[in-house]
Amino acid sequence: MKKHWFVVSLLLISLRAADPAPTPAPATAFAFTFGPAAAGKTNIAPGMEYSAERGYGFDLGTAPTVKTGKDSITSDQPFFFSVKVPEGNYRVTVALGDGTAESLTTIKAETRRLMVEQLATKAGETATRTFIVNVRDSHVPPPPLNAPGGNAVRLNDREAGVLHWDDKLTFEFNGTHPSVRSLEIARVEDVITVFLAGDSTVTDQPREPGASWGQMLPRFFKSNVAIANHAESGETMKSFITGLRLDKILSQVKAGDWLLIQFGHNDEKASWPQTYVEAATTYQSYLKVFVAEAKRRGVTPVLISPVQRRNFDDAGKIKNTHGDYPAAVRQVAQETGVAYIDLAAMSAKLYEALGPEKSPLAFSNGGRDATHHDNYGAYEIAKCVVEGLRANKTELAKSVIDGLPAFDPAHPDSPDAFAVPASPGRSNQAPRGN
Repeated sequence: MKKHWFVVSLLLISLRAADPAPTPAPATAFAFTFGPAAAGKTNIAPGMEYSAERGYGFDLGTAPTVKTGKDSITSDQPFFFSVKVPEGNYRVTVALGDGTAESLTTIKAETRRLMVEQLATKAGETATRTFIVNVRDSHVPPPPLNAPGGNAVRLNDREAGVLHWDDKLTFEFNGTHPSVRSLEIARVEDVITVFLAGDSTVTDQPREPGASWGQMLPRFFKSNVAIANHAESGETMKSFITGLRLDKILSQVKAGDWLLIQFGHNDEKASWPQTYVEAATTYQSYLKVFVAEAKRRGVTPVLISPVQRRNFDDAGKIKNTHGDYPAAVRQVAQETGVAYIDLAAMSAKLYEALGPEKSPLAFSNGGRDATHHDNYGAYEIAKCVVEGLRANKTELAKSVIDGLPAFDPAHPDSPDAFAVPASPGRSNQAPRGN
């Protein structure tokens, strides 16, 4: 009997020894240098392509275009750099500049989110910028046993492979001779997160020539704010709930965060019977659900009327294609005591100021799309949203970048002066909805 237990004990010990080691926690802090080796930093060589095993490197097939500059990596073409990270908010500090030449660098993160706009450096000069990037995956905490729900956002087929649902933090370095000296990344918990819920006019559009105001919004906030854009093309309030997109947001919010809500383009479609809502009844009811869910978690909601389509009458005025829906948003804001941004009215002023001739320059597909914007149009609409936050005297407005002038949509920036470079990658596929 003793011999039997001795053998069993040896067997148990050997089995324990054979158990795989626990998986180490994924890294959430990184320091890279793109020039000479530096203590405590990982040196990135020009041809270092991203691999899942390494967890960082130049990405999306752009490594071959990268050239070495003095104390930096530079290129005459846009290039991407990715780092594998778990979801969360990341504070990013980047040093830009070329030791031997002038440099002009624009930085976008994830799916073309504008972070740094046209930063110029002289030869030998270094400029440092810090910003916050939100990274997420589609996982939702599963519901308790026998409770309804799901464990993942129900992504549509067009979201396959997009950068804002993968397991990486991706940077796009663009502009005239973009140059990067160093890059530091660290996950942070102490920042304000602004969640966006909406449709194709809000979402991070994956490819040129389309763009939406949500992906331009990070440009206008300080490094204590993260923009978490959960909007998606074709969404309605009903589908946002049934697709677990609202669940995903609510699983991540904390007291002190914000929720910006803009729906209407698709909710108003009687031809979509499964998600249609009437302006005077169910539309308002669903808006109140979003507001209530935010408030009970200590999150501040902001209601935004749907941006107008570019549809002029004979007098050069924008036709209201949203019917009673913008007024319904205003009514819910008044009843619930939350801030209201009349983006329908502001966008109409913007288009009318540009006029029938120039306003197509604010829209995708060379202006043939009268609903979805291009980079310039999205940038101007984002300015409208920021101005709406200021006009409401919200606490969030205190985190707008210093020195940003007041914006009057009746006097927009000239499209001829807009210089944010287009991203690589184009698609002829129209966004869902219209």
